[in-house]
Amino acid sequence: MSLASAVNLPYKVITVSGPEQLSYLHGQLTQDMNLITEHNFMWAGHCSPKGKLWGVFRLFKHQQSFMLLGSEPEIDASTRELKKYGVFAKVSIEPLNNAKIVGVHSPQLNNVCDLLGLNFEEQQNACDFGDNKAIKLDDTRLILIVSDSYEFPADIELSNDPSAFIEAGILAGEPQINEQNIEEFVPQMINLQALNGISFKKGCYTGQETVARMRYLGKNKRAMYIVQGESTRAIEDSELELHLGDNWRRAGKIVHQVFNSTTNTYSALAVLPNDTEHSAQLRAKNSPEVALKILPLPYSLDDQ
Repeated sequence: MSLASAVNLPYKVITVSGPEQLSYLHGQLTQDMNLITEHNFMWAGHCSPKGKLWGVFRLFKHQQSFMLLGSEPEIDASTRELKKYGVFAKVSIEPLNNAKIVGVHSPQLNNVCDLLGLNFEEQQNACDFGDNKAIKLDDTRLILIVSDSYEFPADIELSNDPSAFIEAGILAGEPQINEQNIEEFVPQMINLQALNGISFKKGCYTGQETVARMRYLGKNKRAMYIVQGESTRAIEDSELELHLGDNWRRAGKIVHQVFNSTTNTYSALAVLPNDTEHSAQLRAKNSPEVALKILPLPYSLDDQ
């Protein structure tokens, strides 16, 4: 029996380098760039001037460059916008090529780290191993950014199906937005503040006025929820409906979803009104036979 499963993930990485990389990103992202070191990763959002997200990322530093890890639609949108304004700064903004992004999932994560030669010091969630990078999501999951030539030990089983790893991220409430939702939500609508992905003390950055208004004036009326239900087949949907009386009404938008064929389970992250009751009866709009329930978030949405 293998010690862990490893799977190639459908994510991409932007690399930002150059003498003004820190100051440039500090003025672009919701995170305080001064907090990012070689030994940690933090969440960060990249907003339009109106405060709407182009993408939400795991942000870390590797080999003197900052790196943003996210889904392909988010990376594509943010790369375009970062390059648009990057011409006025001494920075280089490029995709990370010749690399694999691999998820590792195991209840024996300490043993996996020993096997791979990973050393996470106390309170640290990122480390280098050789020319590669590891970020620790929780006590059971890692994301590794490794060279194309990297070979895993025999005790780690390689898989081509990322659904179980993606499902674990959804159940952890880790935000991601799809192509249809680019530049639609402010960071608080996908719970970025609950993951310490927004600095309210760092000063100005693109979209900061809208983000601050949401916090201090109580303007935000939406939040991201975890929903789950049984399905006999893989489905992809864009909206949820809510049962009210004898009717079904539009409830909100699905931003990330996955089907686990092993358990016949559909899981999703959806942006709904933030007063939605946890007992609400929901369904997928285009697959109404799939009944969905709201699961508890693993973090608090109270103001940080």
